[in-house]
Amino acid sequence: MNLITFKGGIHPPCHKELTENKLTTKMEIPSQVVIPLRQHIGAPNEVKVAEGEKVKTGQVIGESSAFVSASVHASCSGIVKKIGMYPHPVLGGCLAVVIESDGQDTWIEKEEHRNWEQISPLELRKIIKDRGIVGMGGAGFPTHVKLTPPENKPIDTVILNGAECEPYLTADHRVMVERVKDVVLGLKIIMKVLGVKRAYIGIEINKKNALFLMEKAVRSEKRIKVIPLKVKYPQGSEKHLIKTILQKEVPSGKLPMDVKTVVLNVSTALAIKEAVVNGLPLIEREITVIGRPINESKNLRVRLGTLFTEVIKTCGGFVETPARVIMGGPMMGIAQKTLDLPIIKTTCGILALTKEDISLEIPSNCIRCGKCVDACPMKLMPNMLGLLAQRRKLNELREYHLSDCIECGCCAFVCPAKRPLVHYFKLGKYLIAKDDKK
Repeated sequence: MNLITFKGGIHPPCHKELTENKLTTKMEIPSQVVIPLRQHIGAPNEVKVAEGEKVKTGQVIGESSAFVSASVHASCSGIVKKIGMYPHPVLGGCLAVVIESDGQDTWIEKEEHRNWEQISPLELRKIIKDRGIVGMGGAGFPTHVKLTPPENKPIDTVILNGAECEPYLTADHRVMVERVKDVVLGLKIIMKVLGVKRAYIGIEINKKNALFLMEKAVRSEKRIKVIPLKVKYPQGSEKHLIKTILQKEVPSGKLPMDVKTVVLNVSTALAIKEAVVNGLPLIEREITVIGRPINESKNLRVRLGTLFTEVIKTCGGFVETPARVIMGGPMMGIAQKTLDLPIIKTTCGILALTKEDISLEIPSNCIRCGKCVDACPMKLMPNMLGLLAQRRKLNELREYHLSDCIECGCCAFVCPAKRPLVHYFKLGKYLIAKDDKK
C-alpha cells in the first residue's frame, strides 16, 4: 500500500511478537496498593481521606479545585494504612495513599448512564472530569480540559490514536481487538462532547486484526473512518497523526486545537466509555509486561497502585536479572531505579531489557554527519540543539525551537556517536523554564 506519511522518523525493530497475539488477562487485586495523588499534568490533589479510614473501591481519595487537574480514586476497598511520600515512576517521589485491601472489592454506588445520548455535552464533560480520566498514551493531560476548547477555537475533527508505534508495547493493540465496541462507543461520546461530525481512527498496518475489527465496527458509521497508517516511529505523535491523516501542519508553538483537531488515545476512549456508561472511575488499565528477562510476557489489566514487583510476580518473575527496567517503551519510556513503584494512569507497559538489548557504549563528540537532522520528525537540528544545551546557551536554544522537540528519541537512535541527545534536550527545557520563571 502506498501510504501517506510524514517526513523524517525511523523504523526501529518492533519486538511485539511476544504479546501481540496474547489475550489480556485480569490481574488479581493485590493485598496492598500505593496510589500517588499526582498521576496527571496539572495542579496536585489534596488528600480526602485519613489514616485508619475505611474506603470503598472507586471512592475519591484525592482531588483539586483547579481546572487543570484530575482526581484519584481508591482502586480497592479496605483500610487507609498510611499517607506519606513514596517512590513515583515519573516524579521520583510523591505523596501517596496506601490502602490495605480487605479482599472484598466493595464498590461505591456507581452512577451509570446507559442513555448517554440524552445527556448534554456539559454534563458528559463533568462526568469525565469526576471520574479522573487523563490521556493514557503517556502524557497524562486531564481529558476534560482537552474536551473544553476555547470558544474562539472550535473543533471539527477527532482523531483516535491506535498507532502504538513504540516498540514492544501491545496493550492498545489488544484493547482495539478485545474491546472494539467499547472503543467506538467512547469515540462517539467524545464526538458528542465536542460537537463534531467527523472522526478518524489511525492504526498502523502491522495490526491487521485490529484494522479489520475496527473497520467492521464502523462500517455503518458515516462520520467515522479507519485510516491504515505506515509502520513508522513516531507515527503515534499527535502532530504527526494530524499531518498524515488530515495533511495539516500544527504551527510551531501551537496545539492541535489550533488546526481544529483533538487527538486522543484508544485506551482513553475506552476509559471514557466506562466512566460515562458504566460509572467507573479510572482505577485500572491495560499494560504490556514484556522483555527477555521476564518469565512470561503478558498483556494485563491491572488496578492502579499495584507495585511493579507484584506485576512481575504475576508474570512468573525474572529468568535473569534485567540490565534495565523501563516504564513504557524503549524510545520514550523512563528507566527505573527500583521496582517498588506503583502502576499509575500513564503506565502503558513495563519493559525489562538485558545487557545485549541496550547500548552501553560511551558517547563521543558529534561528527556532524547530519543523520539526526534527517531523522527528526519535527524538522529540527538535534545536533545543534544538543551542543547548545551542553553549553547552556538558552537564547540560542529558543532560536532553534527547542520547545518544538517532542523528545521522541529518533535522533539518539540514529546517532553514530551515541550522544544522549534527549537528555540534553530535557536539560535545556528545564533551564529555559527556570530562566523564564526567574
